[in-house]
Amino acid sequence: MEIIILISLVVLLVLGALFVIPRSISKGKGKEAHSGGNGTTSRSYSKKDVSTHSTRKDCWIIIKDKVYDVTPYVEEHPGGDAILNNAGADSTEGFFGPQHGTRVFDIIDDFCIGELKD
Repeated sequence: MEIIILISLVVLLVLGALFVIPRSISKGKGKEAHSGGNGTTSRSYSKKDVSTHSTRKDCWIIIKDKVYDVTPYVEEHPGGDAILNNAGADSTEGFFGPQHGTRVFDIIDDFCIGELKD
């Protein structure tokens, strides 16, 4: 009986972390890059610019030609260091993989800092 209670508490803590921690960390992050709330971004970055941000402490990724600074989210990423696999590069394929729930699509815009230059 004690094991069931312990397992239930651990599951609740993990679920709580997935829904509360990333959302609270990302609130307001990246909003300064948006112009006028119309969904367009005011900055453009080249692939070379993005490639210089490829570490745990400075992590940018590209998803569908938009640039995201996900540095504040790296430590909270439920998939661990998998977020670093494409740090400083295009992460579109990994982002749209089956491992991500629909909630990730709600929070990613909070990290958008600009668009990719052609």
